[in-house]
Amino acid sequence: MASDADMSGWTDLLHSSSKLIEQAAPSAQFPALQRNLDQLEALSKKLKAKTLRTEAPSQSIAATRLLAREGLNAEQLAHDLKSFELKTTFEDVFPAEATTVEEYLQQVHEMAMVSAVQEAQKDNLRSFNDYMMSVLEEDWKKEKRDFLQSLNRISTLPRTNVRDSSSGIGRHGQIVPMISSPGGSSGASSAEAALLANKPVIEKKAAAYAEVVKNLNNAREHGLPFKPAAAFRYAYESLRLDSSGAKSVSMLKIWHLITTLTGEDPTARRNISKRMSLVMGARRHLEWGHDKYVMDMIHSHPAQAALGGAVGNLQRIRAFLRMRLRDYGVLDFDAGDSRRQPPIDTTWQQIYFCLRTGYYDDALGVARASRVSQQFTPLLAEWITTGGMVSVETAAAASEECEKILRMVDRVGRPSYDKKKLLLHGIISGSRKLIDRLLRELPTIFSTIEDFLWFMLSAVRDGSGSSYPSGVLNGGVPPYSLEDLQAYLNKFEPSYYTKNGKDPLVYPYVLLLSIQLLPAVLHLSKDSGDDGCSVDSVHISIVLADYGVLPEGSGSGQKHGVMDALAEASSIIRQYGAAYLRHGDLLMALEYYVQAAAAVGGGQLSWIGRGNVDQQRQRTLMLKQLLTEILLRDGGISLLLGSRGDGEEGQLGRFLTDGKSRHQFLLEAARQCQNAGLYDKVIHLFMLIMLIALINPISSIACSLAS
Repeated sequence: MASDADMSGWTDLLHSSSKLIEQAAPSAQFPALQRNLDQLEALSKKLKAKTLRTEAPSQSIAATRLLAREGLNAEQLAHDLKSFELKTTFEDVFPAEATTVEEYLQQVHEMAMVSAVQEAQKDNLRSFNDYMMSVLEEDWKKEKRDFLQSLNRISTLPRTNVRDSSSGIGRHGQIVPMISSPGGSSGASSAEAALLANKPVIEKKAAAYAEVVKNLNNAREHGLPFKPAAAFRYAYESLRLDSSGAKSVSMLKIWHLITTLTGEDPTARRNISKRMSLVMGARRHLEWGHDKYVMDMIHSHPAQAALGGAVGNLQRIRAFLRMRLRDYGVLDFDAGDSRRQPPIDTTWQQIYFCLRTGYYDDALGVARASRVSQQFTPLLAEWITTGGMVSVETAAAASEECEKILRMVDRVGRPSYDKKKLLLHGIISGSRKLIDRLLRELPTIFSTIEDFLWFMLSAVRDGSGSSYPSGVLNGGVPPYSLEDLQAYLNKFEPSYYTKNGKDPLVYPYVLLLSIQLLPAVLHLSKDSGDDGCSVDSVHISIVLADYGVLPEGSGSGQKHGVMDALAEASSIIRQYGAAYLRHGDLLMALEYYVQAAAAVGGGQLSWIGRGNVDQQRQRTLMLKQLLTEILLRDGGISLLLGSRGDGEEGQLGRFLTDGKSRHQFLLEAARQCQNAGLYDKVIHLFMLIMLIALINPISSIACSLAS
């Protein structure tokens, strides 16, 4: 019944609506609209959306205010929600299906281990990539730095004018400074000084040393006396580059050592072997250094030194001892009345420090004047006279006294022995066994490495000398040799001497003092710093090669022969000259090439033809090779052959004096050019050869007619 009533209600509603539609007349203003249910639903949804958009700003503003009141940033929250991403975990990938606690923990443990391994792999990969990137950057920086330094060395080599280098030579081999006279233009000299001050250190050294090399070559060509070590030292000193500060060794100190090693100082001994001459030169340098140290101490503490007006060497040593032994009481040379208070006997101290400072005559005078050193006096006199090469009997007597002193040390009730007495007898004994025992039992007896080296060099014996024909002392004990000292010093790394690079010149200084000349030069040549030690190494090589002492200083355990050591030095000099050649300074390259050839030929003796046959042959071959290298450069022909082209006016005439040798040289150069395919050079050289061949007969005919 109810359903029939509902259906009738819907029917009535439909009937009334149909009537209303029929009654509604169409209007011109409002056209009739036909809508079905789908259209009505779409329009209603559109209307609802418009209503929500108008309400959204008010709701958003209210929400923003609420969040701001709580201190939250709505924009940041919206950004975080957009960037929020869900990631899977190991639990999602490997769901736990354990039925017991043990199984569940086992699965958790396995998942944790897998996760840890993966994270560790990621960390290792990231660390490896970071490390490789840092290594790559370091390598790149090093390569860039080396490349820029090589360019800087080439670019900073000075250009020298082609002029007569003999103008810088004095009568006794001293450098005549090429500067304007006081009456000249002060503006030009001040400008040159300002320009020199602004140059890099390497360029300053190269310019100063280049003048000395030209002077050296000119002196050797004309047979003039010249001291290259002193000349290089004065050139370096004129630059005023040394500001070592806390560094104990400077390049000026090394140049002084080179001067004494080569025997250019006035106190050098003659008529001894070349090796012992080097040893004594190193010892004289250390004595010179200690003399400076004594004077500095006296000037720093004048009240304690109490030198007064005395200027003698012995008075200086006594003033030094007043400061050194100030805590021991009254010294014997200051005691007015010995009966009132027994003074301290300083006999052995005075003798030792006189020898250490180079005052040999004063040391002998102290020994003769004291009663405690009467037996030591003849031993010391022989050591001074023979330059350390005492007889076997004298060495045995000194060794016996040392053994006696060492046996006294452990005796109860004996007075303390004087270590200086022990050192003095050890120097004269020259026993390897005794010296090794001193180093083992008294490791702190020397306060500085200079004191240690002076003692060792004083005890060194020349095994090839006539004093020890069998190479042993009395009783079959071998003498202390230079090789023993070198082997002992080489047990320590270079960083031990340089204090990990804080004092870089100490190691080459120790090598030079121990007559390891070639290793010292090679060590300096590897330096790439701004101080320009590699430039110094080249010119140290020139000096040592000029005196022919490099074969004596190849170092302990080195396999260098005579020619190997000379070839090493020649290679260093040649490479330096090649830098001038690449820079276009052919004349300066020629000067260094001549020194490279002289080095392989034996140095100074090769200039006068007194070297051995093999060395002379090596010098001639290298000289021709280097001259050919210059000849083939642009401008090389005019430099070597001159304007006339016959070689007499050019630089070639300095080294190949006769026309036949010059003709042969040009033929060999032309043959090399032909083999290398340089046909333009071949044509030019053959034209010069033909010109010389035509000029020489005409010149000889003219000379014969004139005579």
